[in-house]
Amino acid sequence: MTGQAERRLVVIDCDPGIDDALAILYLAADPGVELVAIGTVDGNVEPELGAENALRALEMADLRSVPVAVGARSPLLQPSRHAEYFHGQDGLGDSALPPPGRSPSTESAVEQLVRLARLHPGALSLLAIGPLTNVALALSLEPDLPELLREVVIMGGAVFGPGNESPWAEFNIAHDPEAAEIVLRARWRHSVLVGLDATRQAILDLEGESKLAEAGSAQARFALAMLNQQMRANSQFELCDPLAAGILADPSLATYRPMPVSVELEGRHTRGATIADRRVTLAEVVETRPQVQVAMQVDSRRFLGTFRRRLGAPE
Repeated sequence: MTGQAERRLVVIDCDPGIDDALAILYLAADPGVELVAIGTVDGNVEPELGAENALRALEMADLRSVPVAVGARSPLLQPSRHAEYFHGQDGLGDSALPPPGRSPSTESAVEQLVRLARLHPGALSLLAIGPLTNVALALSLEPDLPELLREVVIMGGAVFGPGNESPWAEFNIAHDPEAAEIVLRARWRHSVLVGLDATRQAILDLEGESKLAEAGSAQARFALAMLNQQMRANSQFELCDPLAAGILADPSLATYRPMPVSVELEGRHTRGATIADRRVTLAEVVETRPQVQVAMQVDSRRFLGTFRRRLGAPE
């Protein structure tokens, strides 16, 4: 009973997506984590399809009672643009996996997040690995959300390096820049930004894929089916969302630099860019805008070993 009480309570907000599904599998296999619920948001795919994919991942992890709720169906202001070009028409690498055996809950993802935060004040960790539309809407519904949550770990942004949606912007932030700005200026108890600066250090290569193939576990086969298309095309896969999941479960996987981070909303070429204010010696900067812990250096070897182990493969 004591061990159960010490497990970290986690809600995932996501847009599954191959790496979102891998992040779900990663946390589902972590003995220190209890997945409380999942919400989906418009991003890589439509949120309804994302919910189906989340349910598929939960079934693979034998977590059939974790609720999955559908959230925002579009960004706050701009049109939606999905990523089938990368994740496939089904969102899971065109892996043709069977449909899930249950349906999403009737509660919206935004309502679910607010309800659970109120139910577990100060105890709930939020892993936000899709566009931040649901989280921004939850803040409007419950202004005390930053105090109610234990922490928020965000996969998004590119502070020091180039983006992947544009030369400046990372996909999750660029998909809904207004929502990201709302979330990054909120005064959370503790917030972590796992951007491309960190995730580009978390690469699954062909050797890692071979180790997954050797595992023979159902989770590994599920992962390989999703990864096949991208691995054949690029010989590697950037484990963006699994790294954010790993950092939530074990913060020692990375080093951090506290910085206020803003989102560019108006630039013709730079809309969606994450702009860090590195003038940490200026007290007025911290007073006017909260700092976020930006993940910097990653212990890649340890993370990749843990990732494989979570999927039943040797480290």
